[in-house]
Amino acid sequence: MAEGLNAAVEAASKLTDQPSSGHIQPIGFGDRLADRVQRRRSQIVLGLDPDPARLWPEALELAGGTASGTRSHPPIAEQAARAVAAHCRLVLDAAADQCVAVKPQVACFERLGAPGWSALREVVQDAGQRGLVVIADAKRGDIDISARAYGQAFFGATPTPFGEVPGLGADALTVSPLLGRDSLAPLIAAAREQGGGLFALARTSNPGAADVQDRELAGGGTVSEAVAAMIDELGHPGIGEAGLSDVGAVTGATAPERLHALRALMPHAVWLLPGIGPQGGSGRDLAPAFAPGPAGGLVSASRAIVYAFERDGATGTPAACANDEAARLRELIWGLYA
Repeated sequence: MAEGLNAAVEAASKLTDQPSSGHIQPIGFGDRLADRVQRRRSQIVLGLDPDPARLWPEALELAGGTASGTRSHPPIAEQAARAVAAHCRLVLDAAADQCVAVKPQVACFERLGAPGWSALREVVQDAGQRGLVVIADAKRGDIDISARAYGQAFFGATPTPFGEVPGLGADALTVSPLLGRDSLAPLIAAAREQGGGLFALARTSNPGAADVQDRELAGGGTVSEAVAAMIDELGHPGIGEAGLSDVGAVTGATAPERLHALRALMPHAVWLLPGIGPQGGSGRDLAPAFAPGPAGGLVSASRAIVYAFERDGATGTPAACANDEAARLRELIWGLYA
């Protein structure tokens, strides 16, 4: 595994991380990620779930205050989106250097309408310029035309009679696998064309995950284990030199007792691990995630970092507290699993 990782890092260092054009095949997502984790010495994903009613004070100042917009002054949605973009930029300024990736929650931007999507695009571009892997947390899932449209929206471009409309330019996308293989195939194709990847929901971190995902199947195993086997199958053609595939899994840090069985079913999948911090997950229970190597697991933290300044006993500005918490998590996870 170490030889494969070194080979992937060497190959990636010779080529750009951006999608290639022409006949050159882009570097696969697993190898790109392994290289990025090694160079940044981090497995932390900065979650951005901006609440317009709970932004850092400086973001409101940068956006022009809290006064409501009018039709002659910036409309409310535009003003809110501007404040959200400013908030995310401040959070990135504070914590990006401690992280390997950023995970914007798409719904938090979409609820602001077209200005929100513009803010999301701005955040994605900003994160990419900082060298972060961008994981669009949208949990999309559909078939045929809709799945292809999602692929264009997040990874590629949409051809029109007037020219191509560029998509978001994400590196990876979270997806729901419950509609089956045919719902994921167009998204896998769109991601691979750009050297991107997917993270399919396998065993999530929310309390209600057990309602469906832990259900026993008549043929044996649970729903989440059946999904894991499908993830492994679909990701097999995308396994790179580092031993990691381009179809990963969302496996919540709040259910560590499930991780050993899931890792056995998908040995090459990169895991996105939400649930650290307010949801109750512990970074010390995640060893199975890192069985393939340091890039085998990505630990996602959003509120734990962004609102660290609100914690009891916290001192300092929101930016300073966010940096300190991100650095603490980075050191903890890297020290345990690098």
